[in-house]
Amino acid sequence: MGEPLSRPSRSPALRRRDAVTGYALLAPSLFGIACFLVFPVLVVVWLSFQSWDLIRPARFVGLANYASVLTDPVFGNSLLVTLLFVVVVIPVQTALGLFAASLLTRGLPGSTLLRTIYVLPWICAPLALGIVWKWIFAPTGGALTAILGVRIEWLTDPVLALPAAAAVVIWTNVGYVTLFFMAGLLAIPQHVVEAARIDGAGPVALFWRIKLPLLRPTMFFVLVTSVIAVFQLFDQIYALTGGGPERRTDVVANRIYTEAFQTFDFGRAAVMAIVLLVILVAITVGQQLYFRRRTTYEVD
Repeated sequence: MGEPLSRPSRSPALRRRDAVTGYALLAPSLFGIACFLVFPVLVVVWLSFQSWDLIRPARFVGLANYASVLTDPVFGNSLLVTLLFVVVVIPVQTALGLFAASLLTRGLPGSTLLRTIYVLPWICAPLALGIVWKWIFAPTGGALTAILGVRIEWLTDPVLALPAAAAVVIWTNVGYVTLFFMAGLLAIPQHVVEAARIDGAGPVALFWRIKLPLLRPTMFFVLVTSVIAVFQLFDQIYALTGGGPERRTDVVANRIYTEAFQTFDFGRAAVMAIVLLVILVAITVGQQLYFRRRTTYEVD
């Protein structure tokens, strides 16, 4: 038996040329990442060590901004409020999106139209939607007041403000979640589903034991992007409540905006942004570690 033919080695000049060509093709993307991701992060890190109000020159203050922010009860309240939004919004919109995707992938009459309707809130401007919902929630002349016949202070009551704002966020994002779960459900091999049915699996067992485990890659993506979006929530809150009443909806992004553009303390705002970034990175890494050994990407 003859020896297998070895692949001829490429010359160093040819390898260098291929490397240069590859980096040249990557250059536009690398330039965009450097300009719009890396550089802004570095600027925020630099600002976190400065005292600057846009008028006077920036002054180096060391870790004073970090000490001020990390011991500020107002910022602590913003972190807690943001966490409450995550706890309320993520489970509800994930469950609703999965339920809607299950219905829309059955080929029922009107499914195509409903798919478009579900996505419309997500593709609209969040600030504009917030203004519309503020009118809907208005206690005087609002749509809900007219429908219910009862005056309710949805956005000014400290108890109702957060659930009302969370409902708007869920309504806005559920189409996004539905869209990805539909793609995940449609990508499940039909022979796996048919084999489970032949083995006697009913609709409930088919969903929990076959479809849901195969949806873990989609679930991982949806949860990561949804958590990041809720932690960065700003537009709807700014339009609906502005962080009130009594800071019950004062999420971290709104607190960063307030520090930067109302009190003009860009150093503290930069520290808050860094804290938010660290939290998001930690949560994303935690989700990745959780799903890494529980996710199947291919089915033979």
